[in-house]
Amino acid sequence: MKLHLLLTGNELMAGDIIDSNSAMIAEQIKDYGWRISKKITVGDELALLCTEIDQLCEDADVLIINGGLGPTVDDLTAVALARVSGTEICEHPQALAHLTQWCTARGFPLNASNHKQAMLPKGCDIIANERGSAVGIKLTHKNCLIFASPGVPSELRPMLSKEIIPALDKLFPSDHIQTLRLGVFGLGESGIQEMVNSHLRDWPDDIELGFRASMPVLEVKLTTRGSNPDARLRQWSPRVTELLADHLLGELPISLPAATINALKANNLQLCTAESCTGGLIASQLTSVAGASQVFPGGIVSYSNHVKAQLLQVSEESLASDGAVSENVARQMALGALEATGADVAIAVTGIAGPDGGSADKPVGTVWIAWGSAQNLKAIKLQLPFDRTAFQSWVAALSLDLVRRQILGLPELPQLMKRFQR
Repeated sequence: MKLHLLLTGNELMAGDIIDSNSAMIAEQIKDYGWRISKKITVGDELALLCTEIDQLCEDADVLIINGGLGPTVDDLTAVALARVSGTEICEHPQALAHLTQWCTARGFPLNASNHKQAMLPKGCDIIANERGSAVGIKLTHKNCLIFASPGVPSELRPMLSKEIIPALDKLFPSDHIQTLRLGVFGLGESGIQEMVNSHLRDWPDDIELGFRASMPVLEVKLTTRGSNPDARLRQWSPRVTELLADHLLGELPISLPAATINALKANNLQLCTAESCTGGLIASQLTSVAGASQVFPGGIVSYSNHVKAQLLQVSEESLASDGAVSENVARQMALGALEATGADVAIAVTGIAGPDGGSADKPVGTVWIAWGSAQNLKAIKLQLPFDRTAFQSWVAALSLDLVRRQILGLPELPQLMKRFQR
């Protein structure tokens, strides 16, 4: 099945709202082995909308149009579909019945603006909308099956799962598209591509390698189609996971906090945190994972030197002589957190997030991370070239990965950390 998607709305073009509906559609159809082959976004301009509908139907089996079914003058999808298909707009009895019931249930009068949502292309079928006032539209143009749906995500979701996808499932067999998604930390897209080019020279044509860059976890995608996609992925995924080695966190959805918590649970260990420059971000990320209480007794945010000394037992002499951003202080923060919480391993971070506060010997972006147990405590100095928010995010991510690696007995540093090491 060749499926195209047309999104409409000036608010999308202006960036007033973020398109989440195309992701929702792609997510819901993937289990059926289908994918979107083309996506177009246009504003609320009737001539342009008509042109795009007509052109998209030329080489598609299915066109899903999202948006433009509301009660206002800039909602043009019904009019555009009527014009493209050479029909007229008229009152649709089922759409009117739905609209009347929807208004009555809410104590709203059925005014002229609302009535517009019952004016549909003559002869079209409707798609039930259990949440909103606007029904969807179903018709055929140039042998392409068109489904028009409202742009409200809460209305689109049940329309997809209960109406549109079941209709497609009856008409189109699965394309048997299957994707394996792997979460990776510490390698970039180009680096992974070079590794594949060098070590997997026999990469097959029927498996598509793709990437989705995000922070901090990079998504590596293996996509295949055919009569037995499972077998092809089972054949190749071990080679890819071996290549990614210690940078592989697991199959998505996986996060660094979750991967770290999994490692702690597997080894029956508890982790505590002592945070200065991240202001509790590491603890927050850990506790966002269900079940974190099994391995995370707590942490201490020691933003001031006074709190470092009082709660983490960092010596006044070290703070005066070495400064808060120093190896000595980071190590003492970790040991203080271990003592205070009774945990087995600790993360301690102290740095200069900026944009001010740096010096010649400790510029903005400097951070010391200490991690490990009291008997095996390590520390590293990094220089991170990011703004304040990104600096804090990267410090949290790198710290969690350092602990994960130590617990699992993996190489100490991810590749990308070496470029920040000082």
